[in-house]
Amino acid sequence: MSERPIRVLVVDDDQGARALHCRFVDGVPGFTVAGAAGTGRDALAQSTAGIDLVLLDMRLPDISGIEVLHRLRTFGDAGPDVLVISSSQDQTTVRQALAARVAGYLVKPFTEAALRERLERYREERQARTDAGRERPLAQSDIDRLLATGGIRTVSASSSGPRALPKGLAVPTLERVLTALDPGTGRSVVEVAEACEMSRATAHRYLTHLAETGAIVVSHRYGKRGRPEVLYRLAPG
Repeated sequence: MSERPIRVLVVDDDQGARALHCRFVDGVPGFTVAGAAGTGRDALAQSTAGIDLVLLDMRLPDISGIEVLHRLRTFGDAGPDVLVISSSQDQTTVRQALAARVAGYLVKPFTEAALRERLERYREERQARTDAGRERPLAQSDIDRLLATGGIRTVSASSSGPRALPKGLAVPTLERVLTALDPGTGRSVVEVAEACEMSRATAHRYLTHLAETGAIVVSHRYGKRGRPEVLYRLAPG
């Protein structure tokens, strides 16, 4: 059964911007627009209706985006996450927003690709928080090795130190990518992306990092025509 899509509330006082941002959100797999609001009070009223993420403008006609943020934080763990979308770039507004532990701060105007990248990163971080609270399931390759040897060779994403991870990469997500790989059979970025339920671009970022650290081996599969397919497998040893 597929997971429930992330429900998004788009808040912006400009009707055209709201419509545009709603269209952007609906174009990202795994996300759905659950509502739209043009005022801070309307945003607060809708935020209690099962909203996971609020795209919040800072300049609203009734109460400020900062005030909306502060009131949302009174909901505690039941409150939604917030991604700021605003043309405000003054230090006071930005600092206050970041102090409220927002999921990001995207300066308007932005492209559809920029919002997509930020939403995909948010989805990874959200999944990482969920994964941190439960045991990692065994992949088929883990089970096969357990049956054959009585033990599982574990490659830890933190073996090179979590501090070494580039910005935007998360250790739990890196563990998911490693779980999708096998030391004997090479897998393409498409196969890894599908196994981990992430975008190809995201899978490629993690695979590139793992290859640079020596945790995985890169090879090529040559077909009759076209460019060779890049394959990834766990490094031996």
